[in-house]
Amino acid sequence: HLEHRFGPWARVYAGVCYLLIQLARMGTVLYLMALPIHVVLGWDVTLIIVATGVCVTAYTFVGGIVAVIWTDAIQCIILMAGAVLCLVLMLFKFPEGPGQLFEIANQHEKFSLGSYDLSDFTAPTFWVVLLYGIVINLTNFGIDQNYVQRYIAAKSDDDARKSLWMGGLLFLPLSALFFFIGTTLFAFYQVNPPNFEVKPDEVFARFIVDELPPGLTGLLIAAVFSAAMSTVSTSLNSSATLFMTDWYKRFLNREATEKQQMGALYVSTVVWGVFGTLLAVGIAALENRTVLDTWWVLAGVFSGGMVGIFLLGMVSRRAGNPAGVVAMCVGILVIVWMS
Repeated sequence: HLEHRFGPWARVYAGVCYLLIQLARMGTVLYLMALPIHVVLGWDVTLIIVATGVCVTAYTFVGGIVAVIWTDAIQCIILMAGAVLCLVLMLFKFPEGPGQLFEIANQHEKFSLGSYDLSDFTAPTFWVVLLYGIVINLTNFGIDQNYVQRYIAAKSDDDARKSLWMGGLLFLPLSALFFFIGTTLFAFYQVNPPNFEVKPDEVFARFIVDELPPGLTGLLIAAVFSAAMSTVSTSLNSSATLFMTDWYKRFLNREATEKQQMGALYVSTVVWGVFGTLLAVGIAALENRTVLDTWWVLAGVFSGGMVGIFLLGMVSRRAGNPAGVVAMCVGILVIVWMS
């Protein structure tokens, strides 16, 4: 679609943006996964990141999309079970019962949707978060190969539509669940001030280690691993597929046989796995901002231009190559200026 409307450059540009955002996603997730393991076992964060990156790359390399889909389904169940169980236990750890959580959260405006001020777009106001949410979910559900490869793998168009609607409808309640866990953690440590200095990204890991019984600690660690592995394997598989179809078959070997295409998939899977792991190691060295802040910046920078080109092609029947080039250049300049 992009190539037909704007020429080959648009497809390449979108592909580069997509690969960059997948690398950022892999690095962020691998690092966040390593934190609770580091707290529980005392192992070096870098060692955990590298070991997990090797394992996920290996099973994605061997199993392909079938392994990705089935492991994602199982890991999703483990993740949801662990999150719900942890939240239930947290609610009953307040001295005055669950109601104390809501009192503290209300006092600190933790249930607020933020400021409605339209004059400041440099702060996380309601409008900034809403705009970001619209753009990032247009990217996710509309053009992200992570999602699109699942639509294509469905048995029929109806099944693909069902999966899309199910994902969209589950997105809000599941997001609310994890945000509520964060609010509960805040309230819990207001009542029980910690006797340790810890980075914000490590608070949940500390709670798991210090407050949960050993068996449940294992379940929660498994849930964290599940979330990380499913996300990274999906990014690896989709990035390898994009490299093979958009770059290898177009620029390196137009007459590639099926065996050669599989070879390109295998090699690119390993390469992206190495790059994603190295980025996670780099993120682990950051001290001045939380990983969530870093992810928001990277996701916004890399995905904004990509979804813009796609939307231009869909909403305008007259926009052609000149309009696309101008839009891309202006978009890049704005993103660089804002960043």
